[in-house]
Amino acid sequence: MSELSTLARPYAEAVFRLAQGESDLAGWSSRLATLAAIVSDSQLARLNADPAMASDRVAALVIDVAGAPLGARGANFVKVLAENGRLSLLPVIAGQFETLKASAEGTLEATITSAQALAQEQIDALVAGLKAKFNRAVNVQVAVDPELIGGAVIAIGDQVIDGSVKGRLQRMSFALQG
Repeated sequence: MSELSTLARPYAEAVFRLAQGESDLAGWSSRLATLAAIVSDSQLARLNADPAMASDRVAALVIDVAGAPLGARGANFVKVLAENGRLSLLPVIAGQFETLKASAEGTLEATITSAQALAQEQIDALVAGLKAKFNRAVNVQVAVDPELIGGAVIAIGDQVIDGSVKGRLQRMSFALQG
């Protein structure tokens, strides 16, 4: 995975600089999300991996599926990726772009995974706590994972706050073994 991140980074940074120059971070965010979804499709992934398929044909297909909202610069970006055999990196590029965008906007992206669905008041309290802790605005995604048994896990970038019952049991198990 780190190799993919390394390969994707220059493209994400280039698109980010372009988006900043155009004052269109939201537009590029949307374009990249669309492109990432397109290249993640299993049929398109097979075509892209087929050495008999010309890269310009795959790029044209991606551009056609993305449609008019992609624009000329977006189409050129797809062509550059295809020429360099990097179309499959689009999901990673999109993720790195979102990280750069959040940093530029002074926000953090957080994922809260809980054992059961959280009430809006609980989500608001967690977001308020994260804002206070990190002194930045927080965009939050909420997920449910019954395997956590109880509690929640909060992931912010490369930091993880594990307040789940499953995590506590694992920590106790390691402590008892050591």
